[in-house]
This record gives sequence, C-alpha cells and structure tokens, in this order.
Amino acid sequence: MFKKLSEKIEMRRVAKGKQPKEQFKRSINRSAGGDFGVLFFLCLCAVAMSLPVIYAIGQSFKPLDELWLFPPHFFPNRWVIDNFVDLFRLMGDSWVPFSRYIFNTVLISVSGTFGNVILSSFAAYAIAKIPFPGRNIMFQTIVYSLMFNSTVTGITNFLLMSWLKMIDTYWAVIIPACCTTFGLYLMKQFMESSVTDAVLESARIDGAGEFRIFWKIAMPMVKPAWITLIIFAFKDLWNSGASTYVYSEELKTFNYAISQLVTSGVARTGVSAASTVVMMIVPCAVFYVTQSNVIQTMSTSGMKD
Repeated sequence: MFKKLSEKIEMRRVAKGKQPKEQFKRSINRSAGGDFGVLFFLCLCAVAMSLPVIYAIGQSFKPLDELWLFPPHFFPNRWVIDNFVDLFRLMGDSWVPFSRYIFNTVLISVSGTFGNVILSSFAAYAIAKIPFPGRNIMFQTIVYSLMFNSTVTGITNFLLMSWLKMIDTYWAVIIPACCTTFGLYLMKQFMESSVTDAVLESARIDGAGEFRIFWKIAMPMVKPAWITLIIFAFKDLWNSGASTYVYSEELKTFNYAISQLVTSGVARTGVSAASTVVMMIVPCAVFYVTQSNVIQTMSTSGMKD
C-alpha cells in the first residue's frame, strides 16, 4: 500500500513539472558555490606554483645591492637590466665562442630527444603488442631499473663508453640519453591502453607490415605520450651540465659555460640570476607549445576501457 502511495505522489510531482526526489538529490550535488570553491583552490595552487618563477625573474632585474637585502624583497625596488648586459658581455669575452656552446647544446638536446622517442616507441610497441618469450620478465626488469638513479649507473656507463671508444665525443652524451627506461615505461603503458588489438589485427588483415602499422597507426594514437616524452627528455638534456664523458672545452654545453661564468664570487650574483632566466626560456617555450598534449596525457593516464 505504501509503495502504491509513493508512486502516486511521484506521478503527481512529475505532472506538476517537479523533479523526482532522486533527480533532485543528484542535482544538488554540484552547485555554483562548489564550482567556485574548486576554482578558487586551483587558482591558489597555480599562484603558489608560479611564485618561484616570478621570484627568479624579479631577482634577475635587481641591482646588486638589493640582492643581499634581508628580509629579501619579492620584487625589485629599482628595475635594471645590468645583470643581462654583464652576462652577455662575459659570454662575448669567452675564449670559446658561446655560439659553439649553444650549438653543442642544441645538437645534443635534439639528437638525444629524437633517439629517445624513436627507440622507446619501438621497444614499447614490441613489448606491448608483439608476443614473444620473456617479455614480461623484460618489462619487470625495466620497472625495477626505474629505482636506480643515474649516478648509480655512472660507472657502468663510463666503462661502456670507454669500451666503445666514445669518450670525449658527442656520442658519449647522446647514446645514454637515447636509452632511458622512463621513456620506455611511459610509451609501453600508453601502447597497451590506447592501441587496441582489434585495430592492429585489421591492419594485418589488410596486408600492412609491422613497421607500417607502428608508424602509421600506433604512433598517431599515442601522440600525447610521445610529445610528453619529448618535453621531459629535452628538458633534461638542455639543463645538463659538464658531462663526465666529455673533457674538451669545444664540446661542452651552454649550461656548463653559464655555470663557469657565474661561479666567480659575490660580484656575479646578479649575473647568476640572469643566467637562470635565460636557461628557463627554451624549456618553458617548448612546454607552452605542447601543453595541450601534456594535459591530455595526464587526463587519460588513469582511464581504462
């Protein structure tokens, strides 16, 4: 009897244009106040994360006497560009032209990033989509290798580069950068979740070879993943300093040259602040151009079919 009575009441509410109780309960879970609260919290997080960048930029425009004030000022009282002028003047006085350092950095960064993406994608496709004996053990070994810092494997890499006669060459930096387990792990996870077996089987039935399937089908489907890998790999190589495998001054990177200029005492503190901003420009520009793909990668990384 009570069930029939509740059904009649619900029917009258619908006839009068009112929502049923269940729909009404669901609608009040999301309110304008809740959306504003979430937006306000995210804005606070964005401001907190941007403060170090803003502070670094402010430091680069401070005169030397303001750099040592205590408590420090967040923004300079007097904006000057003397730090950047001194930085570029010191760069011009170097006995190795700074254009050489920039060329070395660009060459190593671009080559190492390209090799990292290609080799990681090839290996990830093979482990994720081509069954062969021992692939699970191989992948577990890759996962365990993520626990080791690059410093731990430095001696092994040095011995390997020495055996290959690549010490004091570009290859000593580029080849280790092409073979990172992080890139392989990232690409393998996305190959498994984004590239379906049904699509690959359809391509094989149509007569496509494995390389064509990989390049024409698998790689476009995981575009956000390899663009994210480009950002991480390029950032690490761009910020790399003096390598333990390179001794010739003509083969050093831009970051190494900058660090040598700014480690000459208190008088170059402003130059150090300016160099920090200069080194941030290129990685920030790369991230700004590709940020939409990075956001897409993060939003789909936890989704399942």
